[in-house]
Amino acid sequence: MSATDTNDRSRVRQARERASYERSAAYAILDQALVCHAGFCVDGQPFVIPLLHARDGDRLLLHGAIASRFQGRAARAMEMCVTVTLLDGLVLARSTFHHSANYRCVMVFGRAQAVTDPAEKAAALERLVEHIVPGRAADAREGNRKELNATGVVALPIEDFSIKSRTGMPEDNVADLELPIWAGVLPMGLATGAPQADAHTPSSLAAPEYVRLYRRGCA
Repeated sequence: MSATDTNDRSRVRQARERASYERSAAYAILDQALVCHAGFCVDGQPFVIPLLHARDGDRLLLHGAIASRFQGRAARAMEMCVTVTLLDGLVLARSTFHHSANYRCVMVFGRAQAVTDPAEKAAALERLVEHIVPGRAADAREGNRKELNATGVVALPIEDFSIKSRTGMPEDNVADLELPIWAGVLPMGLATGAPQADAHTPSSLAAPEYVRLYRRGCA
């Protein structure tokens, strides 16, 4: 996908030098992120909700309770917008005006389709688990029929999308560079703590390696 292939709704207008329309770069961001935000309208009322997601080839998979407003509308092939943002650092400038953030963001537009085939739905849910914690699906019990019937899965084609990102140091005015104020970047990323077993886990049962060594990529 190139800039000339983008639809008008996905073309970045502000700070166009920070835009990209490269599919591989978009997939890298989507694969690193854990949470997306899905925007949609119901009877003229806009909603934006946080969801766990996973990428399955050229589509996004989103799941939730079948009785939710989101899943109910998605079953009718609604138009929606999904965004994912990775915060890589806080940019501290000498002036308040030039404070910013280093980030990578993907915005995907499309028409959602409900995944209704039982086998496809089960595979999609397994992919979601593997995206969140790789290696977990092989350990955990598979969903039973009742659980699968209570869970909705939506597939969103990754066709109309754009990337926007910022990297680097503050962009202060030349006149401010001599001010005795610290300026620079405070790097940020997703950190994990020590695994905490629940009350029903035997003390003799250690956390699996994929839990103890869990990491998400950082910029």
